[in-house]
Amino acid sequence: MSIESAPAHAIEPTLKARVDRAAYLAGLLKSRPELSAELAELQGVRDRALAIAQELAIPTTRDEEWRFTDLSSLVQINFQPIHDQPTISFAQIESFILPEAVNSRLVFVNGIYAPDLSAVDDLPEGVLVGNLSAGIQLIPSLQNYLAKQQGSEEVFTVLNTASLIDAAIVHVPKNQEVETPIQLLFVSTSGDTATISHPRCLVIAESGSSLTLIEEYVTIADGGYFTNAVTEIAIAENAQVSHTRVQREGETAFHIGKTVVSQARDSRYTCNAISLGAKISRHNLEVYQTGEQTQTTLNGLTMINGEQVGDTHSKIAFTKPYGTSDQVQKCIVGDRAHAIFNGKVSVPQAAQLTNAAQLSRNLLLSPRARVDTKPQLEITADNVKCAHGATVSQLEDDEVFYLQSRGLNQEEARKLLTYAFAIEIINHIPVASLKANLTTTIRTQQL
Repeated sequence: MSIESAPAHAIEPTLKARVDRAAYLAGLLKSRPELSAELAELQGVRDRALAIAQELAIPTTRDEEWRFTDLSSLVQINFQPIHDQPTISFAQIESFILPEAVNSRLVFVNGIYAPDLSAVDDLPEGVLVGNLSAGIQLIPSLQNYLAKQQGSEEVFTVLNTASLIDAAIVHVPKNQEVETPIQLLFVSTSGDTATISHPRCLVIAESGSSLTLIEEYVTIADGGYFTNAVTEIAIAENAQVSHTRVQREGETAFHIGKTVVSQARDSRYTCNAISLGAKISRHNLEVYQTGEQTQTTLNGLTMINGEQVGDTHSKIAFTKPYGTSDQVQKCIVGDRAHAIFNGKVSVPQAAQLTNAAQLSRNLLLSPRARVDTKPQLEITADNVKCAHGATVSQLEDDEVFYLQSRGLNQEEARKLLTYAFAIEIINHIPVASLKANLTTTIRTQQL
């Protein structure tokens, strides 16, 4: 038996790339903003993340989890934190405010709480919706949740935690049902230099509680910037969270988001994740079961064109019996855009009688459009019902012709078929005004 070693010229670029990207990450950490005095007790959280980050690097396409998403264009930009917050008027963001959440909203500008743009008058007594300063004062157990979820050592999550200066906090006490939707609006701006912000959300739903959460990322700027977001959701026994996440950043922006959810016994979690914007976007959605009989529903839609890259990586990790999950991810890809989906469902021996379904459906609207899809089941339990599948297709010529024969022109026919493909996901959104807004976007967006 002979063992061949890789030639030096093949190894050196890889090592150099990692060293360069580790240095780039160190530069981002070096320029991170300082924590305010009122949040000094969280310095230990930041310092632990910083220690982990010093051993990491921005991933390359040689990393398995990033092999289809090239971040070379990101690491070429010297992003800086925003030290002087711009003054934003309500008129600039009014179009983003949901009528159903006009008095149950938090607005953050570049990751920093904007009290003048927020309103929480319609919330029941005992429900806390505020920023990190309010949370640290009113929730004694806050540090038991912050940065404690599984997956907290991933590189961009660590970067967010090490740069923590503010966060949106939602805490619903035991047996409290919040009927009014809660909107968390994260607004990005840009100036003469490329900037980076680290929005953070922490949602705690105690036993028997329920809420509807709208998390939205928008921009009022044309320049380039980097949004590195993290959302942590802890769902206690018999609690229910309906979560809609909408990303529509600027066309030259970078967006990397992490959503991590823990589900206790009999809890129910639904996520509707819509990705429309950014030059390069990625959403890591991870759900960890900690008790029996959980229900998880994940609906996703990525709609991109031009040279956009839209990446969704999901993970559902069962650990107990009787869990159920249902996931549908759709991608609509036009022009030279590139969509990626990697969905993992883990069912170990302890998770008997699990029922899990996963489907990836993809529509390519151009010969140059590309999709890489990988539904993935990891099953060691022997008494389960699990299924997964993937489809990649184009618009059918006969369907386009049929609509043209009924009076539509070719462009209108293509838009109608694209709308029909996407609307299945949009219809799951529980807030009527947001559903209508996204429906209009889908009907009018050029692909």
